[in-house]
Amino acid sequence: MTVSATEERRGPHPRVVPAGYPRGYERRLRLADGRHVRIRPVVPADAPALGAAIRAADPDTLRRRFLGGAPHVTPTLLEHLTTLDYARRFALGAFDEATGRGVAIARYEPVREGVAEVAVAVDPAWRGVGLATALLETLAEAALDRGVHAFSATVQAENRPVTALVRLVGPDVRQSIREGIAEFSIALDREQVERAVRALPRDDDASEAGPHGRRVADPGPGSATRSHPTR
Repeated sequence: MTVSATEERRGPHPRVVPAGYPRGYERRLRLADGRHVRIRPVVPADAPALGAAIRAADPDTLRRRFLGGAPHVTPTLLEHLTTLDYARRFALGAFDEATGRGVAIARYEPVREGVAEVAVAVDPAWRGVGLATALLETLAEAALDRGVHAFSATVQAENRPVTALVRLVGPDVRQSIREGIAEFSIALDREQVERAVRALPRDDDASEAGPHGRRVADPGPGSATRSHPTR
């Protein structure tokens, strides 16, 4: 599932950024198969490519992301998905370093004070190499920095990235599974999240660092979760 074509091949910086754009989350990741991606916060200019990606997505990707078919893609929906305050609503895109093509997107959306629903979608060719897990870990870090203390998710029961996310938290995890669909409520633990981010295999590019001076790479599995498309 391609998510954006606005990324310039020579770096992670979009051409135009809105006020409050958090450059500290522009990072270079080395995946388990040796490929590199650049991740950065989503910007409004990503809307056309995101719409094209949703329309062109394969059935399996749509099932993983939305637990069903694609939403009706409208300009209003795309504006909502790509116009963010980077606080209550936050999204990260991942881009193939070799081509600049978007290959994954992860986001959280507010549910109530301090709680957000988390979702991630990954192009089929980029699954199983740790991209989804790394995006979720980075998203958890951003969420904690912004006062979000818990994630919720509704996913397929076999969703491996969310299982990996559960490992980042303490014992306060609630889960229910019915007819192959799992619902999670996950209390984020800052110490465990930061430990997980630090433990990821680091890339050799010392110029890329997170908001706390940490560099990120990623070895874990990849898949997708669902969030309500218009929330």
